[in-house]
Amino acid sequence: MGPTNIALVKLFLAEREIRAAQARLDDAAKNLRLAERRVADAAEKYGVCSSKLKEEQAACSNLELDVKTRDAHIERLRTQQQTAKNNKEYQAFLVEINTEKVEKGKVEDLTIKAMEELEKTTAEARQLQGVLETETARLEKIKSEIAGKLAALQAEVDSLKPARDAAAEQVPPAARQAFTRLAERFDGEGLSALTKPDRRREQYACGVCNMDLVTDIYNKLHSRDDLVFCPSCHRILYIPDDMPPEVAVNTKPKRAEKKTESAA
Repeated sequence: MGPTNIALVKLFLAEREIRAAQARLDDAAKNLRLAERRVADAAEKYGVCSSKLKEEQAACSNLELDVKTRDAHIERLRTQQQTAKNNKEYQAFLVEINTEKVEKGKVEDLTIKAMEELEKTTAEARQLQGVLETETARLEKIKSEIAGKLAALQAEVDSLKPARDAAAEQVPPAARQAFTRLAERFDGEGLSALTKPDRRREQYACGVCNMDLVTDIYNKLHSRDDLVFCPSCHRILYIPDDMPPEVAVNTKPKRAEKKTESAA
């Protein structure tokens, strides 16, 4: 293979190595992310419930104040009733007092219902607070247990980046762009090794999708420096180290040559 394809293979191997290290880091951090998500969900639910609790507490306070205000009004009416000048005025105060008592009774009923709802919401808030505290404690425990491991895995990823960057610099811009596009599409697997399904036959296939390839694909990759793409999966093809010319290209068996000489 030419220098461009050789540089591409080095970049491909470096990219694969760094992505494998990143995958190990992501896998180790998975439990941490799940714990963080549980804490966030618990905090959100507790926050919503706390807001509801405050609203209900305010509503109960307003209803209780309304009852007290009506009690005070009734007492004032009774005082005024005692100084009524005649029976008609006395009866007028009585009607007003009874009306206020009815309204007070309605407010008291609303207060009872509001207090019941407040009690339920208070219990729910306590329960959600307990869940939040439990999940937060679990998160802190996970952090303490895997902090060292995550740091080591992150250091491994960081240590591999210079080699990957150096390999990328050796690839011409156009080829590097093609590789980057395919690496993003196939999660780093932008290249595919040439394979030879049957060692006895000069036949080749894409190592990823197993698509049969034209017979001269090996000679094209071996003698030129062009990018050659699999017609099926569109990855860039390359010759692996275990397929030198003496393995990849068939020659006629010696038995066949002897038969030809004998026939002559």
